Amino acid sequence: MNTLTSAPLAPLLNYLFELADNMAHPTNNAFRTMTDAEQHRLLHSKTDYLELYGHLKEVPLAVSRETGKLLYMLARSSNAQSIVEFGTSFGISTLHLAAALRDNGGGNIITCEFEPGKVALARNHFADAGVSDLIEVRVGDALQTLSRDLPATIDMLVLDGAKAIYPEIVTLVQPFLRPGALIVADDADFSPEYLELVHSNRGFMSLPFNDGVEVSMWVGNV
Repeated sequence: MNTLTSAPLAPLLNYLFELADNMAHPTNNAFRTMTDAEQHRLLHSKTDYLELYGHLKEVPLAVSRETGKLLYMLARSSNAQSIVEFGTSFGISTLHLAAALRDNGGGNIITCEFEPGKVALARNHFADAGVSDLIEVRVGDALQTLSRDLPATIDMLVLDGAKAIYPEIVTLVQPFLRPGALIVADDADFSPEYLELVHSNRGFMSLPFNDGVEVSMWVGNV
């Protein structure tokens, strides 16, 4: 048994994953209201992404169950103590990371979300799981909230927000990544610029996983 597989976290995660599964239809409906051109613009724009996620403000946008386990395993096995997450939504991925920190003996997660309604729900979930003490939620555009007051050393970065600005988020956080720090990007195939960055920059080693997840390691400045 560990924090991830025991109460109160395990039943809460089961509930949240079921909720996300049941809300797949509303997600599709949100996209049906847009033309293909509008979808493409919002998905790839570095300035209009807030509009896109405004359409999805009531949708969980959860990682898969497998990706959640992967996050726990990577954070736990690397003995992560300091994690930055871009994109909180309802807090499912954050809960997996917090479980790993708890089982590692403690630490801190900085997670970012610009939608206030989602922030309120996520904070409730963190309290219900008993992991609020491990999590700092920064509310607003992550390009602003992650531009200041980052830990001196970051062990892990998780990207699961607006895909178009994955490279900009990495640029903000990279100076604080320790050599060997892990970067996990969900739906990375929607950010070809990000994939080009981690594949071409010799400071990174990177491999694709299932479901569009890209796992990279910051080797260090070379």
